[in-house]
Amino acid sequence: MITKGDKVSVLDDAIDGIVVDVKGNEVTIETTDGFNLTFKSNELIKVGNTSDMNFSFNKSQIISEKEIPKPNYTNTEKKSKKEIPVPDFDLHIEKLVKSYKSMSNYDILTLQIETAKRHIEFAIRNRIPKIVFIHGVGEGILKSELDFMLGRYDNVTFQDANYQKYGQGATEVYFKQNIK
Repeated sequence: MITKGDKVSVLDDAIDGIVVDVKGNEVTIETTDGFNLTFKSNELIKVGNTSDMNFSFNKSQIISEKEIPKPNYTNTEKKSKKEIPVPDFDLHIEKLVKSYKSMSNYDILTLQIETAKRHIEFAIRNRIPKIVFIHGVGEGILKSELDFMLGRYDNVTFQDANYQKYGQGATEVYFKQNIK
């Protein structure tokens, strides 16, 4: 039971003080900084009264007892040995040809789109569920042409690829295939 004049400490905070008023379940204390604060009696622990202030307890032990241990999460999901990484194809012109200095912009874009079309046809033929095209950010011309071309295929959906892995310059293509 906490009474007026008792020295108390707040359980969930680093506040100590002396009880100045008790009204039912609410206890008002004057902190060591001179502020009057009101707490519920179950939020306080009696440390002693003003005449007996050398009562000691291990505050860190009480705090450690109140802490809930964090669960140790481990990944129990087993990966299939047959799981293959998603193939990604870089459509940057310097990755497709050795020398592109003499090519016009139209020729470069046509080669990039034809390369993407070849990869899409290959993925459909070989029942590959998804592929990624790396097109870069740039002015967005290759991306818009790629989006237009992908929109013409049935059973093909596409979206921006994983930002953490590819940044903004990649498109992930999914192939909806009937399982026979």
